[in-house]
Amino acid sequence: MLRKRCLTPAGPPLILLVCHVITALDVPLDLQQPPTLTHQSPKDYIVDPRENIVIQCEAKGKPTPSFSWTRNGTHFDIEKDARVTMKPNSGTLVIDITGGKVENYEGVYQCTVRNEHGTAVSNNIIIRQSRSPLWSKERVDPILIQEGNSLILECRPPAGLPPPIIFWMDNYFQRLTQSERVSQGLNGDLYFSNVKTEDTRNDYICYARFNHTQTIQQKQPISVKVLSNSPAGERRPTFMIPKGQTSNKLVLRGHVLKLECIAEGLPTPEIQWRKESGELPSKRTFHENFQKTLKIIDVTEADAGLYRCVAKNSLGSIHHIINVTIMASPYWITEPKNLVLAPKETGVLICRANGIPDPSITWLMNGIPIENSPKDLSRKVDRDSIIFSDVQTGSSAVYQCNVSNEFGYLLANAFLNVLAEPPRILTPANQMYQVITNSRALLDCASFGSPIPKINWFKDDQTSILDGDPYVIHDNGTLEIHVAQKDNNGKYTCIAMNDLGKAENRVQLEVKDPTRIIKQPEYRVVQFAGKVIFECKVKHDPTFTPTIMWLKNNEELPDNERFIVGEDSLTIGEVTEIDEGTYTCIANTSLDKDSASVELTVYDRPDPSTDLELTDERERSIHLTWTPGFDHNSIIEKYIVEYEDGLHEPGVWHYLTEVPGTKSNAHLELSPHVLYSFRVVSMNEVGRSQPSSPSRQYQTAPAAPDENPSKVEGAGNEPDNLVITWETLTGIQSNGPGLQYKVHWKQKDVDDDWTSVTVANVSKYIVSGTQTFVPYEIKVQALNDLGIAPEPSTVVGYSGEDLPMAAPGNVRVRVENSTLAEVHWEPVSLKSVRGHQKGYKIYYWKEGSVFKQSRRHVEKKILTFSGDKTHGKLPGLDPFSLYKLNVRVFNGKGEGPPSPDEQFETPEGVPSAPAFLKILNPMLDFLTLEWGAPSHHNGLLTGYTLKYQPINSTHELGPLVKIIIPANETNWTLKNLNYSTRYKFYLHAQTSKGPGNIITEEAVTIMDEARINRPAVDADKGYSEPSLATFPPMHTLRPTFHKVRPVGPVFGNINTTASEDFANISWEYWGPDMSFYIEYMVEDSKEDWKKEFVNGTQSFFVIKGLMPGTTYKVRVVAKGHSDHPVQSTEEVFKTDPAMASRQVDIATQGWFIGLMCAIALLILVLLIFCFVKRNKGGKYPVKEKEDAHPDPEIQPMKDDDGTFGEYRSLESDTEDHKPLKGSRTPSNRTVKKEDSDDSLVDYGDGGDGQFNEDGSFIGQYSGKKEKETAEGNESSEAPSPVNAMNSFV
Repeated sequence: MLRKRCLTPAGPPLILLVCHVITALDVPLDLQQPPTLTHQSPKDYIVDPRENIVIQCEAKGKPTPSFSWTRNGTHFDIEKDARVTMKPNSGTLVIDITGGKVENYEGVYQCTVRNEHGTAVSNNIIIRQSRSPLWSKERVDPILIQEGNSLILECRPPAGLPPPIIFWMDNYFQRLTQSERVSQGLNGDLYFSNVKTEDTRNDYICYARFNHTQTIQQKQPISVKVLSNSPAGERRPTFMIPKGQTSNKLVLRGHVLKLECIAEGLPTPEIQWRKESGELPSKRTFHENFQKTLKIIDVTEADAGLYRCVAKNSLGSIHHIINVTIMASPYWITEPKNLVLAPKETGVLICRANGIPDPSITWLMNGIPIENSPKDLSRKVDRDSIIFSDVQTGSSAVYQCNVSNEFGYLLANAFLNVLAEPPRILTPANQMYQVITNSRALLDCASFGSPIPKINWFKDDQTSILDGDPYVIHDNGTLEIHVAQKDNNGKYTCIAMNDLGKAENRVQLEVKDPTRIIKQPEYRVVQFAGKVIFECKVKHDPTFTPTIMWLKNNEELPDNERFIVGEDSLTIGEVTEIDEGTYTCIANTSLDKDSASVELTVYDRPDPSTDLELTDERERSIHLTWTPGFDHNSIIEKYIVEYEDGLHEPGVWHYLTEVPGTKSNAHLELSPHVLYSFRVVSMNEVGRSQPSSPSRQYQTAPAAPDENPSKVEGAGNEPDNLVITWETLTGIQSNGPGLQYKVHWKQKDVDDDWTSVTVANVSKYIVSGTQTFVPYEIKVQALNDLGIAPEPSTVVGYSGEDLPMAAPGNVRVRVENSTLAEVHWEPVSLKSVRGHQKGYKIYYWKEGSVFKQSRRHVEKKILTFSGDKTHGKLPGLDPFSLYKLNVRVFNGKGEGPPSPDEQFETPEGVPSAPAFLKILNPMLDFLTLEWGAPSHHNGLLTGYTLKYQPINSTHELGPLVKIIIPANETNWTLKNLNYSTRYKFYLHAQTSKGPGNIITEEAVTIMDEARINRPAVDADKGYSEPSLATFPPMHTLRPTFHKVRPVGPVFGNINTTASEDFANISWEYWGPDMSFYIEYMVEDSKEDWKKEFVNGTQSFFVIKGLMPGTTYKVRVVAKGHSDHPVQSTEEVFKTDPAMASRQVDIATQGWFIGLMCAIALLILVLLIFCFVKRNKGGKYPVKEKEDAHPDPEIQPMKDDDGTFGEYRSLESDTEDHKPLKGSRTPSNRTVKKEDSDDSLVDYGDGGDGQFNEDGSFIGQYSGKKEKETAEGNESSEAPSPVNAMNSFV
């Protein structure tokens, strides 16, 4: 509803001043109003004669309007025609033409709609029947025409309604191929600019398709025969259509302009278009029918003017000017709209239109010319407007505006409705609006009232009217927020008010976060059959769940399992060329969307080249051209030309040449007498293309050979012959048929003629009866049926060799040391060699040692000395051995006779290292060493030297002890050793020449023999009985040293020993001072490493709180202030499974009970004395106790110099922590230390040793782990006799 309200000053009514147009909704249907047409049939209505005629006329109004019709200007009485019915509550007519004729109902129809408030009328609706008449019968004579002439095949279809669509086909309903030479004109005729013999056919058929009736009519076939006995010559173009130099064209505004120029000529002319007075509109201009038709759509007045079409060929050009005139049927500038006014208000109906020529405007009221309507002082007609002022109730009516010129008309209905109504809100109540941050928010408040209500908006509980930035209230009541923000969330109230009342409505606004693609897919170039992943990560409002959609070239993805759409990605596997294109990721929510596009390029090896063509054919060259295949997005780097020799090697392709990828031709050098075929292989970054199809064959003429055989050689294989060999020419080198070779030879430096022989195509010739090893000059020449090759070059060869006749003389041997000897000899004469002297060979072998000859098979060794050397050295001899040798000369045939055998002896040497070194039965203070004799004595053994020394916790070595052992001994027992101490042993054998290589070993004396009875526990196998430890030998050859400290920082000897819930870790470390920490974790778990820092510089640590029966990984890390951390290797250990008890109850053992009974009397007195002394308060320091009762085992460790370097005994570290009388001392006679700085396990193998939880070492053979209780240090089992004695001293 459009209302134009004007406010006028007091006094005479002047409609001039303050006016504004107000747009509102339609009048609600529950209010009184004149009729309004809502739907009607088009002005020109072509109907299908096979269907009923339906003429539409729909309207609304209050009261409900009535409908009537006129036909051809007179009333159409529906009641009198049984075939015509009107739909209920509608004015739509339905005409049943079953059994009737449509022609009877053709005409001009108009619908009239009225109620008590006015009358509306429809357009004039012209009803016409669609027609598809048949072609008239005609005789079509065959057309005979000379080649090169122009031809027009006329179609002339019957006039139909609407006009038919024309096309040409053959008898098989295949469309005839059209081109620049042959094309169909806008009139349907088929134009030939010039005919060719290939245009001969007898089935040129024109078809007319009538869309309304869905029928196709066919013209009689036209037969055309093109003659070539007198073809037309070349000529410049002339126009077949249009005729003349100029023509005119009229077209209506908004329609489609089609201009056509078809020219004949030979060669076929080309057509070009241009506008004389300006540029062609680029977006509305199209060239069709091979540039022969210029089409401009949606024509405007600016398209009028002169258009030039130019036809040209190589002989000239011609042009035609078309003058285009643009006319226009009327079109709206301002169409009148329904007007609603309150009593006493003012308004205007406006009807403005344009056209070419200018249209006339006629006003009607309720279907009657306004000049014939009742006078109304409140109404004034002013050309294209009707002005209403001070309207009164009852002035409602429907006004018609008719705008027309010679090309058409426009008819519009617009009512004036005078109403007095209080406001009403038409927008649904409590509506929820959701918008995106920074976007525009529009809150509707559609209302109706008369007078027009004023709209005010309020937010939440505020009382102030929303007006001004950022709010705008539109005339239709809509509240606009230009850029919505989060603080605009809330409830809004709109209030509509006029003089008759007010109405209000509440709505809610939610401002949401925008949907954004934060990681867009990136451009990818992928090789064929590869895989590509496009990422598309989206950020969105948390209250929304976006949908991700992928498009390819703005269409859905192919239904293919290779395309996998993930949550935030698209994966394409096995990429092919058809996958190339633009991929778009679209993130959608109910409010907004975001998209990102990316290109995918697939590259692959190129396609084969095509269209191979041979030109410029000559005897020894030819020119090859080709069309490159598609490069598949990877530039072609080069082309390789290959050839096949169909005469000599059919089916085999050879490389000929290559050219850069920028060229598509090659000049090829050829050989005579070859049947050539060529093919081209393209190469790009990916690889080689498939070979192209072969070119046509090309055979070159034969000729004499251009070259001679290569690699000519002469060398006899028998003493009396000369074998001449060469490499034969290939088929392409032969240059012609009948290939042979002429072989020439003569003895060198002898005045003699050449001897020659011609042989077939072979590669060898044997000359017999020659002298032994005589030089010959040789040459081989190629020839064929057309001649001989150029003069060949000469080479020198020798007749066959024979075995040398003489042996080297005066062979002498000089022994340099026990493993090296030098041999000298006199050379043989060259004549006696009887061949190419290759050198000399020394055969030598060992007879045995000096005192004992070997009875085994004697293995002879050979040393070869090339050339004419007269001496050589024999390395690697065994010391103290007897050898023999002889010398022989050799040539290409073989060896000559040997020289007489020479005998020599090698002196004594030093022996090899002992075969092995083992440590047997290490005890508290002694152990036994066992070794094997050296595998190579290299002389008479005079004895063994054993050295050993202790090693402390910092890897420094103590005093070195040396023992000389007789040669016949292979074991030795060392006594008076320190217990629980690591020792290093060095052993070597010696002869009179000196000591041999050293073998070393390390071992640790045990701490407590009581641990022999302790069962061993394997983490994986449970309990097993222990066996006496035999340390595995560690055979290393090392020199004597004083510091065992490698270049650091580095870890070594990482040992782990585990219990149920703790594990003891020890290690060795070489390097600068650093801080240490332990990292451990459950194996195969995803948890992070746990870290425990190590106190001070100790080299062990106890990990507590572990889970029983669990496998762990552990490593040691050293970290300095600025250095990078240094990590040890990862070690794996498993804690013991949880058990009620792992200890053997020795209190029930018979041997223990008997022993306790035997010593009971001896200890009873001591117990009584101790308790009495204690009850009297006789407390004394531990130092005093030790002085009074010295321990014979511990005391020497105090008195003697028991330390070396930085090494200290365990007692010296714990002197201040010795127990008082009556306390329990550990079985190893040492005192536990809660945070020990060292552990003797650092020097053990770590196999059976156990640790207390505080890290202190328990002897190798300890049978149990002591536990202290709050009830008096009672063990869970009876103590051993040794422990008992130690406890009560």
